[in-house]
This record gives sequence, C-alpha cells and structure tokens, in this order.
Amino acid sequence: MHRYLPFVMIAIGLVSGRSGAQTPPPIEGPVYVATYVEVVPTAVKDAGPLLRQYRDASRKDGGNVRMEAVQESGRLTRFVLLAIWPDQKAFEAHAKAAHTTVFREKLKAIQAAPLDERVHRGFSTATPAATRAASVVVVTHVDVPPPLKDAVEPMLRQLSEASRNENGNLRFEVGQQANRPNHFTVVELWADQGAYEAHVAAQHTRQFRDRLGPMTGALYDERLYRPID
Repeated sequence: MHRYLPFVMIAIGLVSGRSGAQTPPPIEGPVYVATYVEVVPTAVKDAGPLLRQYRDASRKDGGNVRMEAVQESGRLTRFVLLAIWPDQKAFEAHAKAAHTTVFREKLKAIQAAPLDERVHRGFSTATPAATRAASVVVVTHVDVPPPLKDAVEPMLRQLSEASRNENGNLRFEVGQQANRPNHFTVVELWADQGAYEAHVAAQHTRQFRDRLGPMTGALYDERLYRPID
C-alpha cells in the first residue's frame, strides 16, 4: 500500500469516454461520476481553462447536482471531474450535450491518456459541502476481489460514518461502480491539511486500513487534490 503525500490518483483507458469495454448498467437514483483526466506536461496551462469551461457549462445542464474540477497537488498534469446527476436520464443527456462533445474533442489534442470515467451508484452519502480554495480533496479507489465485496461494504459504511464526525470533515461519500460492484470510489473533503492528517492518524482510519490490507485486489490508491477555482 502506498500513501502519496505529494497528492495522487488513477488513469485507466476508456472506450469512447467510458471506463472499460463493458457498458455500465442503468442506475436507479442519483448517478455519481468520477472522471480522471491526464494531460501532457506542456499543456497544464491549457487544461485549467478547458476544464473550467466544461465544468461551468455542465452545471447548467438539466438536473446537475454537482460538477467540480480538482487538480492533483503533487502531479499537476492530473485532474478529476466530480459530478452528480439526479438520474440516468440526466446523465445520458449530459453525455450527448454539445459542450461535452466539444470538451472531449479539444482534450484529445493535449491528453496524455484517454479519459477514465467511473460511473457509480451512491453507496454511502450525505449532504456535502462545496469545495473551496483552501480545502483538501481526497479521492481513493478501493478495489477488492468480487467474493470479498460483501465483506468490505460494512467496513466502508463504518469508516464513512466515523469520518463524518471528525473535526474538519466537510464531505465523506462512497460510490460503488455500476459495472464492477467490487470497486468503490471514496471522495473526501477536509477543511485543511491538518484535518486530513488527523483523519489519517485516527483509530478508525487505521483499523480500516489494517482490515482492508489482506483483502485488497490492487494498491490502495489514495490521491490528494486541490479545487480549481
């Protein structure tokens, strides 16, 4: 397991902007989407305005609940778009919107890897605060072999509930991938670096990591980001 304190995250290829070759099944209820973007080093200055433009246009789409753009603190070439759509219909309409097509076409010229879009159902969620300039955003990919899915689910719920009660926590939510339910994305928002570091040292966090270690099907991929204003 690795913790990257110069701030981290994943990028696996997408087919036509979707994660993996398998089309995710329809989701009932809100759709949580994490889209990973990686650009070539010379294009960092161009990526920020492009992501802002796409974020702002997407917020005007029908039903959009959230659209945020964050940049990895230690590797400025990597970004994540965090979105919530009220239902499958709104998510699919956004995917067909003109500004989505334009964004993806412009991104092709500067991307270092294809978009990696992870589509989730809400697994453990609560009313979140919005990102703000000084906050620390943490995105973690948790992956266990399929037979262990049922074992890790209560662990993630317990971690979520305990973490939301910590000082400085502004958001702690878990999404479960629609096409691979043994894969989860954890999105955290902390008021500052000190609050995040206190969370890392908390007993419930360490207990979760200790129990997850023997179960995990991949590296514990935790990465820290800062909001793009």
